[in-house]
Amino acid sequence: MKGHTEIPDTVLRSKIRSGEIKFGGNHKLKIYGLLQCSSGKRMKKENRVFFISEKEALENNYRPCGHCMKVKYKLWRNKE
Repeated sequence: MKGHTEIPDTVLRSKIRSGEIKFGGNHKLKIYGLLQCSSGKRMKKENRVFFISEKEALENNYRPCGHCMKVKYKLWRNKE
Protein backbone atom coordinates (compact mmCIF):
# COMPACT_ATOMS: atom_id res chain seq x y z
CA MET A 1 0.00 0.00 0.00
CA LYS A 2 1.40 3.36 -1.06
CA GLY A 3 -0.05 6.81 -0.51
CA HIS A 4 -0.67 9.00 -3.54
CA THR A 5 1.49 11.78 -2.07
CA GLU A 6 4.42 9.33 -1.69
CA ILE A 7 4.62 8.54 -5.42
CA PRO A 8 5.64 11.09 -8.08
CA ASP A 9 2.99 11.46 -10.81
CA THR A 10 5.26 10.16 -13.60
CA VAL A 11 6.15 7.03 -11.61
CA LEU A 12 2.50 6.50 -10.70
CA ARG A 13 1.38 6.67 -14.34
CA SER A 14 4.01 4.15 -15.42
CA LYS A 15 3.04 1.74 -12.62
CA ILE A 16 -0.63 1.97 -13.61
CA ARG A 17 0.16 1.43 -17.30
CA SER A 18 2.37 -1.57 -16.53
CA GLY A 19 -0.33 -3.12 -14.33
CA GLU A 20 1.75 -2.91 -11.17
CA ILE A 21 -0.99 -0.84 -9.49
CA LYS A 22 -4.52 -2.14 -10.01
CA PHE A 23 -6.67 -0.74 -7.19
CA GLY A 24 -7.07 2.54 -5.38
CA GLY A 25 -8.47 3.22 -1.95
CA ASN A 26 -9.48 5.86 0.54
CA HIS A 27 -7.26 5.74 3.62
CA LYS A 28 -9.74 7.50 5.92
CA LEU A 29 -12.82 5.51 4.89
CA LYS A 30 -10.98 2.19 4.40
CA ILE A 31 -12.63 1.60 1.00
CA TYR A 32 -10.91 0.22 -2.12
CA GLY A 33 -12.06 0.07 -5.72
CA LEU A 34 -11.14 0.15 -9.37
CA LEU A 35 -8.93 2.92 -10.69
CA GLN A 36 -11.67 3.92 -13.16
CA CYS A 37 -14.28 4.48 -10.42
CA SER A 38 -15.84 7.95 -10.59
CA SER A 39 -16.19 8.02 -6.79
CA GLY A 40 -12.52 7.23 -6.35
CA LYS A 41 -11.46 9.89 -8.81
CA ARG A 42 -13.19 12.57 -6.70
CA MET A 43 -11.36 11.79 -3.43
CA LYS A 44 -8.65 14.05 -2.08
CA LYS A 45 -5.11 13.18 -3.09
CA GLU A 46 -3.93 13.01 0.54
CA ASN A 47 -6.57 10.33 1.32
CA ARG A 48 -5.80 8.16 -1.74
CA VAL A 49 -3.73 4.97 -1.49
CA PHE A 50 -2.85 2.37 -4.11
CA PHE A 51 -2.76 -1.42 -3.97
CA ILE A 52 -1.00 -3.99 -6.11
CA SER A 53 -3.83 -6.48 -5.66
CA GLU A 54 -7.26 -6.90 -4.16
CA LYS A 55 -5.73 -9.31 -1.65
CA GLU A 56 -3.45 -6.55 -0.37
CA ALA A 57 -6.45 -4.23 0.14
CA LEU A 58 -8.37 -6.89 2.06
CA GLU A 59 -5.32 -7.70 4.20
CA ASN A 60 -5.22 -4.03 5.21
CA ASN A 61 -8.91 -4.21 6.28
CA TYR A 62 -10.33 -2.19 3.38
CA ARG A 63 -13.83 -2.96 2.10
CA PRO A 64 -14.97 -3.04 -1.55
CA CYS A 65 -16.48 0.09 -3.08
CA GLY A 66 -20.27 -0.03 -3.34
CA HIS A 67 -20.17 1.96 -6.57
CA CYS A 68 -17.67 0.18 -8.83
CA MET A 69 -17.60 -3.25 -7.15
CA LYS A 70 -21.28 -3.81 -6.39
CA VAL A 71 -21.23 -7.61 -6.27
CA LYS A 72 -18.18 -7.82 -4.01
CA TYR A 73 -19.60 -5.05 -1.83
CA LYS A 74 -22.87 -6.95 -1.36
CA LEU A 75 -20.96 -10.10 -0.44
CA TRP A 76 -18.87 -8.12 2.06
CA ARG A 77 -21.96 -6.44 3.55
CA ASN A 78 -23.77 -9.76 3.97
CA LYS A 79 -20.80 -11.15 5.91
CA GLU A 80 -20.97 -8.24 8.36
